[in-house]
Amino acid sequence: MIDTTSNELPDEGEGGSGGGGGGDGGRRLRLHVEDGGIGVLTLCRPEKLNAWSWESSRQLGLLADRIRFDDTIRVVLLRAEGRAFCAGIDIKAPGGGITGRSGAERTRNYYEGIRWVHERFRAFAGLPQPVVAAVQGYCLGVGFELALMADVRIAADDAVFALPETRLGVAVDAGGDLRIAREAGAGWAKFLALTGRRIDAGTAHRLNLVQQVTGPGELQGAAHSVAAEITANAPLAVQSVKRDIDAFADAGLGAALDRVAMSAALTLTSEDIREGYAAKAERREPRFDGK
Repeated sequence: MIDTTSNELPDEGEGGSGGGGGGDGGRRLRLHVEDGGIGVLTLCRPEKLNAWSWESSRQLGLLADRIRFDDTIRVVLLRAEGRAFCAGIDIKAPGGGITGRSGAERTRNYYEGIRWVHERFRAFAGLPQPVVAAVQGYCLGVGFELALMADVRIAADDAVFALPETRLGVAVDAGGDLRIAREAGAGWAKFLALTGRRIDAGTAHRLNLVQQVTGPGELQGAAHSVAAEITANAPLAVQSVKRDIDAFADAGLGAALDRVAMSAALTLTSEDIREGYAAKAERREPRFDGK
């Protein structure tokens, strides 16, 4: 199912600073701590448009644990190499390696797998340090959900956001629709998640899903400037503000995410998801039967 036995990230030789490597152990994320107190967390598989995987979630959890107790890091700057922030899950491997002796067991295994991913995401979203995300290009599916876990989002005007899961036959599985409901309201969350429609950076800004829009060439500087502005403030006060606002904004999120895990498990083991991915690969409209 999911290899959770390793507590170490691969060395730079397994994927390198440019991201990648061919095997599942390749580096997906890289952490660099600047002298000024900014921890720069980089998605580093540009040749794959920073596509997400079980291994990405594992590495995110390990790095979140490392950041949490590093008092030299006052703010995290989440960024990505290449022309996309994260284009979502690799559609060439929709099964994700999860199997079972029956449909029920496979559903149960998916449920536990998604809960495991939620735990890694929760460690990241719940960091005491604020997270500033710099988003460019495609920010789709789990990429959009990851960006929504940041406390502040800065987007280049070429950024494209979407939750396309229902077009593929699967539920939104990392809580992105819940976070959109929190930021923009339930109506917009349903509109975006039920249609799978793409929106540009300007629309995301109007919906309060990003806090600032810049030109592509200005993105990194603008995001770094916001991160630096936060690092200049008192760390205990900054962390208290984040914790207090999250306690209010995320009330009920834990229980809702458990429902998300079950919804994802059911749809990930459906016949509709097979049809959705097949239609995507064959560049045709899917024919969903609700099975």
